[in-house]
Amino acid sequence: MAMKEMASGDISAADLARSADLLERIHGTFRGRVVGQDALYTALVTSLLARGHVLLESVPGLAKTTAATTIASAMSGTFSRIQCTPDLMPNDIVGTQMYSYETGTFTTQLGPVHANVVLLDEINRSSAKTQSAMLEAMQEGQTSIGGAVYELPRPFTVMATQNPIEEEGTYVLPEAQMDRFLMKEVLTYPKPAEEVEILTRTATGTFNRRRGENPVTTEDVLFLQNTVQRVYVDDAIKKYVVAIVNTTRGGGPRPIQGLMENIRVGASPRGGLSLMQVGQALALQAGRNYVIPDDVKQLRHAVLRHRLVRTFDALANDVTPEALIDMVFNAVPTP
Repeated sequence: MAMKEMASGDISAADLARSADLLERIHGTFRGRVVGQDALYTALVTSLLARGHVLLESVPGLAKTTAATTIASAMSGTFSRIQCTPDLMPNDIVGTQMYSYETGTFTTQLGPVHANVVLLDEINRSSAKTQSAMLEAMQEGQTSIGGAVYELPRPFTVMATQNPIEEEGTYVLPEAQMDRFLMKEVLTYPKPAEEVEILTRTATGTFNRRRGENPVTTEDVLFLQNTVQRVYVDDAIKKYVVAIVNTTRGGGPRPIQGLMENIRVGASPRGGLSLMQVGQALALQAGRNYVIPDDVKQLRHAVLRHRLVRTFDALANDVTPEALIDMVFNAVPTP
């Protein structure tokens, strides 16, 4: 793939250097406020650069809210947090019209979704109607209030969370709606050394200090997003991505015997598009203007784990989606 490095010609050395500087400034802000959670940082920044949204699954207390507010601060953007509950209505998210008795007219009050970074906390606690309203805003990039269309701010990214250990009072997010998330990241506990640092920073009050931060602007983020779209993807990489998603459906260049006993529905074309877009974002973060196979592989679990619908036998035998994804990637020849 190295011979293809200059094939695109769309990203200059100056643009690569500017991108590296902006990404380092974002990372510096994140590092100063969040201990560890490298996977969370990579998922959030990659999703932001690829103009996507990320679904996070974890137990409480793993710095999801802090990470979301930090990303918003790092790009000088606005932030909204929406706590999902069973009685949350679509208008509570997108906004509504308010009638003024003094003037006899209606005024529009925009909802909290109109922000650069939106934390949708415990999305599986809201009803299907509310989930659909939020996902429609994510997909269309706009809301409709009283017959008028209101564009969402740019850049715009959603970080939705769900708690895997509480089932009472929750609504399962349908696969078709989960497919609209660019990635689903499963967070784990920090390492013991990182937990010691968390305790130390809390005891000394250094978590609240903002020394040395150099936030970027929303215009800088838009530049990064536009640069990601110009990252070169060779035809060999595109065919590799298509082969992967086709293999999850029982086809591909090397069909896996018995795979469809564990997978009821494979990855959609949106899954292939997500693999490519994530690969482009990772390539830029690595300082390259072209995608290599490792970029496609790096976040394969996050991109595909919520797009594979497992069979009852797979669920009964505790066959994880990650194991199935690795099986597919091992079967497809790397270009």
